[in-house]
Amino acid sequence: MITVLHEQRETELPRARAQADALWADRDEVELATGWAWKPEGLCRADACVPLPRGAGIERDGMLDLAAMWRFMGHPVVHDDAGATWVLGTGAGQRAEALATLEAPDFALPDLAGSVHRLSEYRGRKVFLATWASW
Repeated sequence: MITVLHEQRETELPRARAQADALWADRDEVELATGWAWKPEGLCRADACVPLPRGAGIERDGMLDLAAMWRFMGHPVVHDDAGATWVLGTGAGQRAEALATLEAPDFALPDLAGSVHRLSEYRGRKVFLATWASW
């Protein structure tokens, strides 16, 4: 069983197999793990499709080397030594777009009295957020 960590989810892929730096998965597992559908025109998500590089050897026997395709799309891929856990990261371009505005995503947290505060309530003002974890 191979575990893929992508975005904010963990997906178990029972039919996938690891081979050195290759992660071979079938059509259903590719979509389950990434949200990208493997179609004849390439990997597609919403209106965007990325053509598969022909002749690169990333398609074989109904399986796709998901790690090679992920790298081809400009995203980082890492795995443990056993090949049992894989992380499909976000590319630098996407991270740069998210950081371009330097605006944090909105979230809500309670204060010590139980009143809920949203970050968006403080837009335009400086906010200091202190966090702590016991572990």
